Amino acid sequence: MASGGVSANAWSKLEVETIVADYFAMLASHLAGVHYNKAAHNRALLPRLNQRTKQSIEFKHANISAVLLELGFPYIPGYRPRSNYQQLLAEVVADRLSGARRLHELAAADADLPIVVLEADDILAVLTTAPEAAKHPRETREPQNWTARTTNYLEREARNRSLGLAGEEFVLNYERARLIHADQEKLAAKTKHTSVVRGDHAGYDILSFESHGAERLIEVKTTWSGLTPRSVMRVVGIMGVMNAASARQAIPARTIPRNRCA
Repeated sequence: MASGGVSANAWSKLEVETIVADYFAMLASHLAGVHYNKAAHNRALLPRLNQRTKQSIEFKHANISAVLLELGFPYIPGYRPRSNYQQLLAEVVADRLSGARRLHELAAADADLPIVVLEADDILAVLTTAPEAAKHPRETREPQNWTARTTNYLEREARNRSLGLAGEEFVLNYERARLIHADQEKLAAKTKHTSVVRGDHAGYDILSFESHGAERLIEVKTTWSGLTPRSVMRVVGIMGVMNAASARQAIPARTIPRNRCA
């Protein structure tokens, strides 16, 4: 959420333009799959800004991520969006983004990439805990007059059909690996990708089993993980299990590293 107040230590327009340009350079490298060093960028910015600290630069990077998120644009992993940014920052980001043709091309290509699913023999090793939801109340955002008209690449990515299929295949592979690890190879062999075999009308996507033999009917929802509904870091499989009485029990979401084909 943009803040209209101006403090004595507010960033000048030149400072904001400098850090936004540097952030966009890192974002372009990230989207293109080119290695870059955040710490080196931070150090290079220090003498170009008005006695800003490393921490203040990182906080401003997180502010830029928040603006990009509101614009439906991918942001740099590691700079978790932080709101309450100055109005000037929002205006500079929107203005620079509107003319960043190469960045739009990279974002579009990134959103449309097909997803590669990890094999079952890797899947248990890469599973991580679910990201924690924010503990503070959601902020009420006032309408902003700076919002640029641009493609929402995060929604575009979420509509990528291969993303949903990859999430389901990941969960299927995970369930098989889980059962094999529990010495239940016969049950693992009975798991099915129901949405592919029977179609979406079944009401669930994966047929699996508990280690004692009870059915696990799993519905999978897949997004890019983060604290937002859609982000661009990892794939999240959110599994809801239905028992024989159709009572729903939530299973914590899990994340897997993003792995895409060329």
